[in-house]
Amino acid sequence: MLPLYFILAAVGGYLLGSVPFGLVITKAAGLGDIRSIGSGNIGATNVLRTGRKDLALATLLLDAGKAGIALLIARWLSDGMPQQTLIELTAGTAAFVGHCFPVWLKFKGGKGVATFFGLLFAGYWPLALLAGVTWLAIATIFRYSSLAALVAVGITPIAALVAGVPEHAAFTAAIAILIFWLHRANIARLRAGTEPRIGDKKKDEEAPAAAAPEPPSAVVAAAPLVAETTPPIVPAEPTPET
Repeated sequence: MLPLYFILAAVGGYLLGSVPFGLVITKAAGLGDIRSIGSGNIGATNVLRTGRKDLALATLLLDAGKAGIALLIARWLSDGMPQQTLIELTAGTAAFVGHCFPVWLKFKGGKGVATFFGLLFAGYWPLALLAGVTWLAIATIFRYSSLAALVAVGITPIAALVAGVPEHAAFTAAIAILIFWLHRANIARLRAGTEPRIGDKKKDEEAPAAAAPEPPSAVVAAAPLVAETTPPIVPAEPTPET
């Protein structure tokens, strides 16, 4: 009977996490496919590139709530059962995996940071508080959203061990490894110094467009026109000798 609960938690959590709220919300708002702009991601950061802060906030809350809701449902259904914590963490982690690899979008989803925070809040809120403060501090100092997320995610399993919740440490360590892998492009840009900072604008938006030089063909084409409009110089008739 107990293995059935783990299977139901995994399948149910994955299907809930697979719901692409960012894509659904932007299409419902008449903005088209969010995957066709910006980074092509379905998360709140890319939704914000549409200029709709309300839709980005809604996406953030819904994505964060996926894993948390899956965990809470599993907690309610497995109340009083042995290994209850493992069952609810299985559901929450499956929802996280569903968000990153949704079956409805050919397994191409988000990077899971918001979903990870939702899992922490529902599972063991002191870890979520610590991760949130860490993210805010790193983002304020260095102004790199990706760096803040990676640091916050990386310290969570260590904090869970210190707090005496080894089950949470094991699951968050596995999730942290996956998040780091999903952020491999960001890590490469951080190392190269090309990762955009929070609040940065694109150079082409800040600098006025320079006047385009006149193409050589236009100069060449103008030459005959000048020649045609300039009256020819007629030499003076020689004066007869007297």
